[in-house]
Amino acid sequence: MRPAPTILHLDMDAFFASVEQASKPSLRGKAVVVGGLGPRGVVATCSYEARVFGVHSAMPMGQARRLAPHAAYLVPRFELYRSISEQVMRLLRELSPLVEPLSLDEAFVDLEAGGTAWDAESARLAGVKLRTDIRTVTGVTGSVGLAASKMLAKIASEEAKPDGLVLIPPGTERAMLEPMTVRTLPGVGPATGDHLRRAGITTVGEIAEAGEDELVRLLGKAHGHALYAMALARDERPVVAERETKSVSVEDTYDVDIHDRVRVGVEVGRLADRCVRRLRASGLSGRTIVLKVRRYDFSTLTRSETLRGPTDDPAVVREAAARLLDSVDTTGGVRLLGVGVSGLADYTQEDLFAQAAEGRAEESAEEPETEPAEEHRPTPTERRWPAGHDVRHAQLGHGWVQGSGLGRVTVRFETPYSPVGRVRTFPVDDPELSPADPLPLVAGAEGGEAGQPSSLPRPASLPKSWSGGGGPDATSRP
Repeated sequence: MRPAPTILHLDMDAFFASVEQASKPSLRGKAVVVGGLGPRGVVATCSYEARVFGVHSAMPMGQARRLAPHAAYLVPRFELYRSISEQVMRLLRELSPLVEPLSLDEAFVDLEAGGTAWDAESARLAGVKLRTDIRTVTGVTGSVGLAASKMLAKIASEEAKPDGLVLIPPGTERAMLEPMTVRTLPGVGPATGDHLRRAGITTVGEIAEAGEDELVRLLGKAHGHALYAMALARDERPVVAERETKSVSVEDTYDVDIHDRVRVGVEVGRLADRCVRRLRASGLSGRTIVLKVRRYDFSTLTRSETLRGPTDDPAVVREAAARLLDSVDTTGGVRLLGVGVSGLADYTQEDLFAQAAEGRAEESAEEPETEPAEEHRPTPTERRWPAGHDVRHAQLGHGWVQGSGLGRVTVRFETPYSPVGRVRTFPVDDPELSPADPLPLVAGAEGGEAGQPSSLPRPASLPKSWSGGGGPDATSRP
């Protein structure tokens, strides 16, 4: 472990829900739940106001509605969350070349590698400035943990939530860990926690007292050794700048099982297009196409096909996914579909772009020309207005969907920088109402789309009055 607390862990506060509150003035300070809204949906994130009622991530949405019936329930806007995440990651890379993203809203930073911090005071100042810059640029908040190891930095950021900073001074780690519950340590889930509790071990200090041999007897060699080292605050893992992406995939869970084979094919094609858009946005291509099908009885099937070389051609991916679907029995209904691409590369093989056309030519050569049968098309459905998504009315301007049903859609007209807006209801097919792109969360970025660096406000400089000691934004934990 290093001698100074120069590893930083950033964890954005209730990220999806905080972004929704920042973009919707009427939801600030209110209970907000983001996730799948259908009968099979789960909570992705909820605001701290919703957590008061017992709502938490991964909870079934039906249970969340029973606990917090008056909360706002919104469908995720992942493109917006990614754009905000990109802004945050740019700020982290200004601190150091060693940034290890764990998810959209969480990352480790090696401040020492960037020359940003070399002792406790400089690390604290870097953390305070980072939190100020994140709020200025994105309009949302994050909590920062600073420590001499990754494990302790992550524990510190959890202690700092919400919207705080905790620094663990070197030499105090053991005293800080000892009274904490065993679930504080990484890798100790409900099952391991219960196993330790039955052995009379409930705190990190008691893990250290039990000794390595006892932990190996209880948990096995690998887990026992690792847990004992963590209880002694030993963690030598470095911050790793790049994590190799192994696959890109998208999937949808349906509120009602799909029985129509044609509709299943349409959904697979749509998912293939979404997967390719995500693939291209990452500058990648791939050789192996994967289809995932979860049937009505919860049985899950995966099928894959490996191409001659990497591709990012939507036609190639669509046709490969369709061939894979032909080998799957969907009788009885489908509850989930997914399409993925693996075997990733950062280039494409040019002749693959013609692969779809070649396949069609081969099929037409093998089969005699016949009178085309009447095409079976799914019946048109009414326009969908997901709760929480952005819309624009030709007369009333920008707003967001509060809810829809029975042929009506209710819209609240407000922007991230307006007062609380008024509510209006329209027919779902109102020609003056259309989907819209999200607005930037910060007023200074109004000239461009969210996530465009050219229109972002400049990060705030650290006020000269900051000394790094005391105050609500800088807290040392013994």
